[in-house]
Amino acid sequence: MQEKILVTGGAGFIGTHTVIELIQAGHQVVVVDNLVNSNRKSLEVVERITGVEVPFYEADIRDTDTLRDIFKQEEPTGVIHFAGLKAVGESTRIPLAYYDNNIAGTVSLLKAMEENNCKNIIFSSSATVYGDPHTVPILEDFPLSVTNPYGRTKLMLEEILTDIYKADSEWNVVLLRYFNPIGAHESGDLGENPNGIPNNLLPYVTQVAVGKLEQVQVFGDDYETEDGTGVRDYIHVVDLAKGHVAALKKIQKGSGLNVYNLGTGKGYSVLEIIQNMEKAVGRSIPYRIVDRRPGDIAACYSDPAKAKAELGWEAELDITQMCEDAWRWQSKHPNGFED
Repeated sequence: MQEKILVTGGAGFIGTHTVIELIQAGHQVVVVDNLVNSNRKSLEVVERITGVEVPFYEADIRDTDTLRDIFKQEEPTGVIHFAGLKAVGESTRIPLAYYDNNIAGTVSLLKAMEENNCKNIIFSSSATVYGDPHTVPILEDFPLSVTNPYGRTKLMLEEILTDIYKADSEWNVVLLRYFNPIGAHESGDLGENPNGIPNNLLPYVTQVAVGKLEQVQVFGDDYETEDGTGVRDYIHVVDLAKGHVAALKKIQKGSGLNVYNLGTGKGYSVLEIIQNMEKAVGRSIPYRIVDRRPGDIAACYSDPAKAKAELGWEAELDITQMCEDAWRWQSKHPNGFED
């Protein structure tokens, strides 16, 4: 029997790529998204790529009554939960919006799930929960600490999901701690919507490459790293999406509560990313060194061995592929889904 999976935030960057992988793995998918950070057109692209029509509900997960109706109508067997606000900087300016959307929204979702006896959830967490790690690479059992409201929402939700599992062992919960998803679908028709100010490095670099921004600001070159710039674990969004399909297999076996890092295990500096994008674009990308951002750390990259051992998953696409795919998307669609 085909599993039916409800994907919250399924019209977003990671959500759409995951919907494609779920469909290609034989699952039925239902998407719920309020389109605050996404675009309905992204799902039209998903339907074109997969040849499958995806049931879509424009709804806010804080609206528990609407969620109840969706669960009754669709009867999903599991949920992959992406929906939420996700910009670290913005979270320090409007923390209440983050607590409302991310915490209250997820509690609303969990109520609707419980009432409809849907007790399988894969939660989109983040490497942010590790704070400034005492050493790298980062293992899942490292101490957790957060330095901003966005990270706090992720950690609180991990704790809430853990409490729910401890209270009721019928729940199956997988917490996926992502590192830095970049890249785009190989078609060049699906990627991170570039409108507005980018929150992540790579969309910033691609916007400079396409001429929408003048130069890349590199925040600090005096970190204790090889070239002085911050080092992060960048993972192709398609590899990340496949990690969710692997986690779903685990949940279907009745796995209890599990936590996994999803990263490549390799760290790349800001300057290395710029250099790799220059190769993909075929020209130089101007950048300027500016002051460090408060709260930024020197290096953060994963040890993904647990995901490989228990889920049979590992990242396969390298930094060259990530940059080439990101550039194909940006150059084909400089205004994102508005084109």
